[in-house]
Amino acid sequence: MKKKRILAALTVVAALAAVFLFCACDKKDAASQSGNQTGTQAGPEASGAADAAVTDATPPGAEDAAEDEEEESIPPVPDDAPNPVVTITMENGAEIVIELLRDKAPNTVLNFVSLVQSGFYDGLKFHRVKEGFMIQGGCPLGTGTGNPGYSIRGEFSNNGFEENDISHIQGVISMARSDDMDSGGCQFFICAGDASFLDGNYAAFGKTVSGLREVFAIAKLNADDGPPSTPQIIKSVTVDTFGVQYPKPETLPR
Repeated sequence: MKKKRILAALTVVAALAAVFLFCACDKKDAASQSGNQTGTQAGPEASGAADAAVTDATPPGAEDAAEDEEEESIPPVPDDAPNPVVTITMENGAEIVIELLRDKAPNTVLNFVSLVQSGFYDGLKFHRVKEGFMIQGGCPLGTGTGNPGYSIRGEFSNNGFEENDISHIQGVISMARSDDMDSGGCQFFICAGDASFLDGNYAAFGKTVSGLREVFAIAKLNADDGPPSTPQIIKSVTVDTFGVQYPKPETLPR
């Protein structure tokens, strides 16, 4: 009788041990599965947080330094390099082709090339025109009051830049500015007639080689000096540098 009780007790202990072992394994599997799901769901967020931390840890000015280093790697434009040629394509398909004269206004040309290559002028308009005088465009606001966030030195004789002797005859492109001689930035005008009275006071930097009739046609849309009677939208502006890489222009803070 005593042996039967001992055997019964051992059976119960063995059974309890088996149940305990099964439950422990089951909990371990469940924990493993739970951990895998959490890891999968948290992965992208954790990666994003790490990326943010890396971005936030970038030393101030590091990106500017990288840009400066890249800029320094651009060699000077060869003296015998052909002048860049800009094509202004209007919304109606008409084209105005302009040769930029970098030997006369080098930094002004660099600035214009840089803006064109960035797509700055695409979709803007000629907001001010006058028959027999000029057509003016390049304002990001379309009002004549906008700028690119900086200005450049005015490369004309009355501002101490004697190399520029381009006369403002019909077809010549020049930088618009305010009373401040160094306030030009992105706005330009193309002469639709003799405007030589501007010589020495504005930075002319190129000449129209094709499409002068389009310049005249746009200028005729206002005889008094103001907005054209119908909007004159610039679809795109492109530049052919003939394989030459141009550095960024020297700019002035506004």
